[in-house]
Amino acid sequence: MDRELIIDSNSSGIDIALLEDKFLVELQKEKNNKQYSVGDVYLGKVKKLMPGLNAAFVNVGYDKDAFLHYLDLGPQVKSLNKYTKLAISGKTSQLPITGFRLEPEIEKTGKISEVLSVNQQILVQIAKEPISTKGPRIASEISFAGRYIVLVPFADRISVSQKIRSLDERKRLKRLLKSIKPNNFGIIVRTAAENKLVAELDADLNDLLSKWNSISQKLHKAETPQKIVSELDRTSAMLRDLLNESFNNIYLNDSTLADEVRSFIRQIVPEKAGIVKYYNGSKPIFEHFGIDKQIKNSFGKIVTIKSGVYLIIEHTEAMHAIDVNSGHRVNREKNQENNSLEVNLEAATEIARQLRLRDMGGIIVVDFIDMTEAKHRRQLYQRLREEMAKDHAKHAILPPSKFGLVQITRQRVRPAMNVQILEKCPVCNGTGEAKPTILIVDEIENNLNYLIREQNEKNLIITVHPFVYAHLKAGFPSIRLKWMMSYKTHIKIKPMASHHFLEYHFLNKNQDELKM
Repeated sequence: MDRELIIDSNSSGIDIALLEDKFLVELQKEKNNKQYSVGDVYLGKVKKLMPGLNAAFVNVGYDKDAFLHYLDLGPQVKSLNKYTKLAISGKTSQLPITGFRLEPEIEKTGKISEVLSVNQQILVQIAKEPISTKGPRIASEISFAGRYIVLVPFADRISVSQKIRSLDERKRLKRLLKSIKPNNFGIIVRTAAENKLVAELDADLNDLLSKWNSISQKLHKAETPQKIVSELDRTSAMLRDLLNESFNNIYLNDSTLADEVRSFIRQIVPEKAGIVKYYNGSKPIFEHFGIDKQIKNSFGKIVTIKSGVYLIIEHTEAMHAIDVNSGHRVNREKNQENNSLEVNLEAATEIARQLRLRDMGGIIVVDFIDMTEAKHRRQLYQRLREEMAKDHAKHAILPPSKFGLVQITRQRVRPAMNVQILEKCPVCNGTGEAKPTILIVDEIENNLNYLIREQNEKNLIITVHPFVYAHLKAGFPSIRLKWMMSYKTHIKIKPMASHHFLEYHFLNKNQDELKM
């Protein structure tokens, strides 16, 4: 698969587009000075305990308090709270964790009031960004993701990604990491670590350990609320998680950012540093690579697929609803059941892409076209699972119900992508009101009178919409002929299909537009 990353650095932030075989599959926007991103670590203060919800609200500096559920505390939260308290009030700015004495793990069925108290300072990590009217969702089980491993302080287990199938490889990775892992740190081995050498794993581990050490230093005499450590920006995080041999090019329109990305790639995959390229063309970078056109075609309530099949996507507070329509797609050689199967399979591929592209999360309900045969429903379910397997977000898919509905849940950690594709109406200029069409001829004549009488223009050319052109040339004598006789000058009228209905322009004999 041919993968390209196109990065547009502009005044409002950075737009990142991921292309697979020239097809837009992911679009992310990173605003300047963005806060409360997933992975950021904050020192917060407990504002309120909610025993009925078994949760707490924590002040991390956002307008609305962050939500912390008991299940998101992590089993070693007592050790974390003890460490945080000692680090803040300690005499030195560095409190090592390797010799730290861990507290007993909390019970899975415990109460929030047994662990936290109002006004207590607590170290938390953003698990979900603020969405709609809700504040951030946070967790106190801190973790740091690297390219090959995830580091979990105050844990002591080593687990390996289930996507690594080889039993020998799983044992090898566990053995290697056990030999280099510091005390009081747990490790989750990522899929990218498969067949990697111990030197690469050790370098990734040391990088994550340095991030934890920076937390220890910043906690010394820290005050709440305060950001302690920032997660990587979206660009670097995407490169860290997705970069592999299938990446062909990374184009950026900012030379400084290009140097930073090249330096970052040189650290994680030195042999791929050459794929970073600076774009300095005259066209905007998204326009040059055809991304703007794909964005306009892919966002909005109605999404049309090339074959004529189209989707209607509705967003509500509780869920997302997607309706599949066959449009004018009909194969007369096949019966209705087979036509429905073809349409549904094609729609399934586009739906999986739409979920990634818009970063839609929560509950998604898809109304496919009804199919009576069970084998066809199984075939649709399998196609949807195959396409969704490309999605890195956690998700679950239920088989089609007897009503033809497919239910999907997809992890939502950020607000869904919403791109405004509608343009301001050139006729009404966005007001929702247009000039009366019956007055268009009078308006043209008034401007014509001004140009000829006041500015002494001769041999004028008027460009108009084809419908208006037909009206001005119809009959004998036509309106155009009457104008020529009245003003005693030649007037040419040209139809322009690109004009909207009430648009017109005056040109002189040199084809220069006359401004009024």
